Amino acid sequence: QVQVAESGGGLVQAGGSLRLSCTATGRPLSVNTMAWYRQAPGKEREFVAGIYSNGQTKYADFVKGRFTISRNNVWNNVKNTVHLQMNSLEPEDTAVYYCNVNQAWGPSWGQGTQVTVSS
Repeated sequence: QVQVAESGGGLVQAGGSLRLSCTATGRPLSVNTMAWYRQAPGKEREFVAGIYSNGQTKYADFVKGRFTISRNNVWNNVKNTVHLQMNSLEPEDTAVYYCNVNQAWGPSWGQGTQVTVSS
């Protein structure tokens, strides 16, 4: 069973930066991708950024050039951590950000971390 823990959310002014972190632990892990999603009040959850086992990254169009996803290490079967560096934040980025860990036997989600951007 995998445990997914997010951290790094908070309140920031428009134009500011935040760095989110997500750690997946378990034994064994078999991670294919780790990704960030977000959900704003009254809206559906949407994809933000993801990183694959080969290190390739993918971004939603609305964050390209502002957000960067990275990882601490090549995936291993015990503990994996990814980060989401968010720059030039806008009030529209306000949402709960969730980490998704996709393994061979299915996805797991963290509890989410709140990001609030004030204008």
